[in-house]
Amino acid sequence: MRNVPPNSSRSQPGNPRRALLAVATAVATAAGAGVATTILASPAAAAAGCAVDYRVTSQWPGGFGASVSVTNLGDPVTSWQLTWSFGAGQTITQAWNAAVTQNGAQVTADNVGYNGNLATNASTEFGFNGSWNNSSNPVPTTFALNGTTCTGGVAPTTAPPPTTAPPPTTAPPTTAPPTTAPPTTAPPTTAPPTTAPPPTTPPPTPGPGAKQMEDLDRGLISVRSGSGNLVSWRLLGTEAAGTGFHVYRGSTRVTSSPVTASTNYYDAGAASNASYTVRAVVGGVEQPASPASLTFADGYLDVPLQVPPGGTTPSGEWYSYSANDASVGDLDGDGQYEIVLKWDPSNAKDNSQSGYTGNVYVDAYRLDGTRLWRVDLGRNIRAGAHYTQFQVYDYDGDGRAEVAMKTADGTRDGRGSVIGNSGADYRNSSGYVLSGPEFLTMFDGQTGAAISTVNYVPARGNVSSWGDSYGNRVDRFLAGTAYLDGQRPSLIMSRGYYTRTVIAAWDFRNGNLTQRWVFDSNSSGNGSYAGQGNHSLSIADVDRDGRDEIVFGGATIDDNGRGLWNTSLNHGDAGHVGDLDPGRSGLEYFKVQEDGSKPSSALIDARTGQIIWQTPTGGDNGRGVSADIWAGSAGAESWSSAVDGLRSPTGGNVGRKPSSANFLSWWDGDPVRELLDQTRIDKYGTSGDTRLLTGSGVASNNGTKATPALSADLFGDWREEVIWRTSDSRALRIYATPHTTDRRIHTLMHDPQYRVAVAWQNTAYNQPPHPSFFIGANMPAPPTPNVYLR
Repeated sequence: MRNVPPNSSRSQPGNPRRALLAVATAVATAAGAGVATTILASPAAAAAGCAVDYRVTSQWPGGFGASVSVTNLGDPVTSWQLTWSFGAGQTITQAWNAAVTQNGAQVTADNVGYNGNLATNASTEFGFNGSWNNSSNPVPTTFALNGTTCTGGVAPTTAPPPTTAPPPTTAPPTTAPPTTAPPTTAPPTTAPPTTAPPPTTPPPTPGPGAKQMEDLDRGLISVRSGSGNLVSWRLLGTEAAGTGFHVYRGSTRVTSSPVTASTNYYDAGAASNASYTVRAVVGGVEQPASPASLTFADGYLDVPLQVPPGGTTPSGEWYSYSANDASVGDLDGDGQYEIVLKWDPSNAKDNSQSGYTGNVYVDAYRLDGTRLWRVDLGRNIRAGAHYTQFQVYDYDGDGRAEVAMKTADGTRDGRGSVIGNSGADYRNSSGYVLSGPEFLTMFDGQTGAAISTVNYVPARGNVSSWGDSYGNRVDRFLAGTAYLDGQRPSLIMSRGYYTRTVIAAWDFRNGNLTQRWVFDSNSSGNGSYAGQGNHSLSIADVDRDGRDEIVFGGATIDDNGRGLWNTSLNHGDAGHVGDLDPGRSGLEYFKVQEDGSKPSSALIDARTGQIIWQTPTGGDNGRGVSADIWAGSAGAESWSSAVDGLRSPTGGNVGRKPSSANFLSWWDGDPVRELLDQTRIDKYGTSGDTRLLTGSGVASNNGTKATPALSADLFGDWREEVIWRTSDSRALRIYATPHTTDRRIHTLMHDPQYRVAVAWQNTAYNQPPHPSFFIGANMPAPPTPNVYLR
């Protein structure tokens, strides 16, 4: 394994959430209990010897959490000690990443073993919880590093080493690399930073069982609705369910009392281009304003795209590009989502089809259309639904999402550096790639630079051992993200599901991809798990032990990489995991089968694999959905292509089958879910479906699958947005609901099961996301997420 050290773009001096500021004087105090505030010291008197960023990350009556980042501006040190004094009686009660002692007002923080070395311009961070007196919590006015006050000090007497790997200055290799040590980009010319946190870095203010999640902003949007605007925002997973909000149009407050029953407000008669902010109200005190709203003046927001140029295959076939599957992540740490988009050539192939394909491109865009980077996967990655599954998630907990995908010789990262041999061409005369090294690469989400590249696990080995000799079954890949340790996310990559099945779990910590475990159906005791995979997967904590499992189709793999249960129902196209029967304890799994000798569909206990009910055999049952789409029947309804009617959680036929069996969306104001198919959203009814939205000038993806680029709770309140490509692929068009709701639910993106479902939604045959709890008619009060923010 070879690794490229993080580049300078992974720190953001221009980002106010991450800014590094020299401490001189305190400029802010917390106003009121319960404030979730960032408190920064003034940058007015920058220190020559050190700089400190002191932030209050959370605050509650009698207590607070803080994060302290210290940068050494002097000579390199092998150990450090930071001192300061509190001015309002604050007391530290718990600390991590530093040994902290306190004598009266004087506080001393010493390094621990792994973060003692601080090169010139290097930084390290530690955190603590403390108590305060409920009247003020001022920032300490001065800090000293190893006795040097951070408002002054000596300049370094030795030249500071470079902190990033410079771009390659030599041509890429012309020979294939050894398959036992895959290369990444050009070898680093400096050692990786010595201040990176250890794999077990504690969270800022963790609670028992809390999972690391994104530090999102309000996601405030304004959607034109009739003669007014629907203003909608997030209730964050770390906030109390009853938190109130005031809404401002420009500088004018338009709410007479705080909004507490929902997280939306209809501003009647307002101009379509009005700009809004919201302010949380905690303890009767208004908090700072949110970022300004995104405007959906016509009910949608367009994100401009840069269409890749077309090309010609070795056989002379011309191809062009269309925007395909998308995902989201906070790539730059500003609290707002960016979009990661896969471009498919017009000659993309199913694995069963021969022929050359164009290269696959993966882009990252800000919502204003700014392209952050483009990765060219190269000629040795074939295009099609089963080849490139990309994951976007903050795997290392630095507050910025990374992007992971399978790569090969000739892949060019977002900075133009080539992985492996740029001249290698492993395509055979049928267009398949059945030889040559295969890699797994973690890319920097902000720059697209390859950070860490390892061998793909498993290697293809003997192609025919996967079930055929021409390359159909060997290249069936799935991907996901799972909280295997119950706290931090891991990357899941797999190969094979018709015969042999191999699932590999990876951690990304300190700039390195490291293998957590591998499940192989060829291993002793796992033989019955062969052939059980779907064209998709789900991730959920099915046994309620706080750690996620991989629901792979007919079988489920435990968080430790061992088989949990196996139904032997074999391969299928679709599956849904959620609290589908709120009358039963735990989660359920609805699955359809392709094997004509098996039940056409089944509802399964997600903890044990026990079949709750099943429908008779009926050939290849290609599509199936489960959700509460009708208030007339308790719990979720399930239906599929090959089965008549609509099934209740107990398997009874309760009425007419819906007009589609594809995707889902919470769109109108009630908690019953709607039907999303092709470029429309419909509401189910017993005598017929009612059209709620028809997308204008847009197209769906993936042929007969007719899926959106992405559908998820991306902005605003708990309801879901849908992204389609425009018909010419020059933009992604994001639609948001114009309907008010009287329901209040924390943003679904802070429900870990739902969030990882959004991450794996693009995998193979796309499936809609489901949360870990029931949303539907007569639903109980939704739970508060057990999460912490990084």
